[in-house]
Amino acid sequence: MNGPAVNGPAVLGRVVLGGYLAVHGAQKLFGSFGGHGLDVTTAGFERLGLTPAREMALLAGASELGGGVLTATGIADPLGPVALAGAMAVATLVHHKSGPLQSKGGFELPLTNLALATLLASSAARGSALGPRLPKRWATVVTLGAGALTALSVAKVLRTSLRPSAVPAASTDAAPSAAPAPADEPSVDRSTAPATAGTGR
Repeated sequence: MNGPAVNGPAVLGRVVLGGYLAVHGAQKLFGSFGGHGLDVTTAGFERLGLTPAREMALLAGASELGGGVLTATGIADPLGPVALAGAMAVATLVHHKSGPLQSKGGFELPLTNLALATLLASSAARGSALGPRLPKRWATVVTLGAGALTALSVAKVLRTSLRPSAVPAASTDAAPSAAPAPADEPSVDRSTAPATAGTGR
C-alpha cells in the first residue's frame, strides 16, 4: 500500500516559515546571524511591558527557534506551527499602531507569518511532515497551553500601551519601531515579538 501523498506546497511553506523564524529565534537568544542577542532582546521586552522581561525573551526566542525547527521538519506536528502562531499573534499586536504595512513598521510581516502558521497547524497541511503528528489529546493540550501564554502576553502588551506615558511629549517623535538606534545601541527587531513562547519575529 502506498503511503500518503506528499503535500508539496505545504512542505515549501514549512521550510520557508520554519527556517526564517528559527533564524530569528537564534538572533534573539544567541546574537547569531547578525542578531542582537538576549540582553538587547530583554531590554526591548521590558519596554513593551512583557515582564519578567528576561524570562519572556527566553520564551519568545525558544518559541521561534524550537517552533521553527519543528515547523520546518514537521516533527511532533502541530507543536511547531502552534508555537509560531502564538508568537506572531503577539508580534502583530505590538506593531498594530504603525498600521498594516511593513514599510511603516506595521504588522504586515507578523500577520502574514501568523496566517501561514495557522494554516500549517491545520489538517490541510497533512502529508508535509517528516515525523508523526502528536496524538489528538496532546495536540489539544499544546494548543490550549499556547493560547493561554499568548493571551497572557497580549494582556501585558495592552496594559503597557494603555498606560499613560511618562516620556515628555518632545521625545515621543522617536518611536522605537521607526527611529534608527544610536550607534552604540542596536535597535530591537520587534516584528516577531514574544507570545506562547514569546513575541518577536
